[in-house]
Amino acid sequence: MKSWSIIVICNFLTVSLIQAVEAENQELELDLSSLGAVNTMFAALFSKLGVPIKTTVSATVLEEALNGVVTIQPLLLGQPVSRKVEKQCAHFYSVEITEEEARDGFVCRVQSSDKSKFKLLYFDQEENGGLSLALQEDSAKTGKVTSAGMYFLGFPVYRLDQTVNSVAAAKDPDTAFFKKLDGFQPCEITELKPGTHFFAVYGDNFFKSVSYTIEAICTAPFIEEKENLRAVEAEILSKRVELSKFETEYREVLAQFTEMTTRYTKEMQEIDELLKQRNEIHASYTMIPPSKRSSSRNRSKGVYREAKDGEVRDRKHSTRDRTKKKRWYNIHLKIDKRKQPC
Repeated sequence: MKSWSIIVICNFLTVSLIQAVEAENQELELDLSSLGAVNTMFAALFSKLGVPIKTTVSATVLEEALNGVVTIQPLLLGQPVSRKVEKQCAHFYSVEITEEEARDGFVCRVQSSDKSKFKLLYFDQEENGGLSLALQEDSAKTGKVTSAGMYFLGFPVYRLDQTVNSVAAAKDPDTAFFKKLDGFQPCEITELKPGTHFFAVYGDNFFKSVSYTIEAICTAPFIEEKENLRAVEAEILSKRVELSKFETEYREVLAQFTEMTTRYTKEMQEIDELLKQRNEIHASYTMIPPSKRSSSRNRSKGVYREAKDGEVRDRKHSTRDRTKKKRWYNIHLKIDKRKQPC
């Protein structure tokens, strides 16, 4: 009984939270490190139930990075590193890039085989040696893993923010489809300069630590992949424009379809009612009053029943007569031979 009460309360709170977020026309953002155990549990539950909760990087992590008191590990190009970071904590990495490597393009990617949630962060270095957050990418499910990446290829590349319009999308599947590409926006930085660059992996799980693999790659060998990416993203941009036009047409046709189905139901009901009235009118063509009609039907049933009963009685009498005759002819007559005439 208690479990059902908790479920009902959680559903009620979820609906209320969605309505509140929608009323404010903004997404809910939480710093999980500032929440207690109970609030973190409810936040995790709401997230499972579909409430779009957007998490932020812990203020403590950002402050430590800005003050330059974080531990930074070097990350070599082409050499993946696998580690585990605690929730609401970060691992910092530095990458050295030459002028040629910067010109050829650079990619930093992170993936988690256990589908953990994390953030890939990029920092600018301040004059005092501290680090300030410049870019961040939230992990997303891509097949059997969660992954996030930053692509500095020397031409405009795009990122897909899947939380855009997530509240409206949660309420209407059609809206989810037409808003699917609204979060497809150009990245703020398209290329890196030669020198040292700083990245971090932030554990974004609610309760457990995050296992991940990070790698930094020079894209000189990936000439074909770069061209394919440029072509595919150009098609996605065209598709986003088409979706906007298609939505208008779809809404118009959907409104017509809804109107037609409503009319179909109404016409069917009216036709059935008219046919019913027609049958009643046909039945009224008789000189027999309605009460006599019903009694006549009852008498007819009675006569039929009496005829049936009489037929059954006659059948029984006939059977008895045949039985008597049979018994008469089955009598054995005894003849006294002594009294026979000479």
